[in-house]
Amino acid sequence: MYCSDSKMSEMSKESEFYKKLKQSLLETTEFPTKYMFKFIIPTDKEKFKVIEEVYDNLGAVIDSKPSKNGKYTSLTILVTMNDPDEIIKKYREVSKVEGVISL
Repeated sequence: MYCSDSKMSEMSKESEFYKKLKQSLLETTEFPTKYMFKFIIPTDKEKFKVIEEVYDNLGAVIDSKPSKNGKYTSLTILVTMNDPDEIIKKYREVSKVEGVISL
C-alpha cells in the first residue's frame, strides 16, 4: 500500500497526538471516570446517528446544540470510560465521520 508523504506526516501527527493524550490522561485522571467528549459536526441526521452509535450501550448522555445559522451542531457526550485506550478508541471511531471536529 502506498501513502504519500503528506498522508504519512498526517498519520504521524495523529499518532503523536494520541500518544500525548494517553500520557496526559494517565497522569491526570483516575479511572474509571466520567469523560466529556466535545465535537462539532455539520448538521446532518446521518452523521449524528453514526456518532450516537459509537456510544451506544455505554449509558452516554448526549447533548446537541445547533449553531446560530443551523449549519453546524455541537455535541457534548458524557460517558464513563475505563481507561485512556477506551477514550482514544472513541476519538478514532468518531474521526471517521466526514467533517467532524474534535475539541
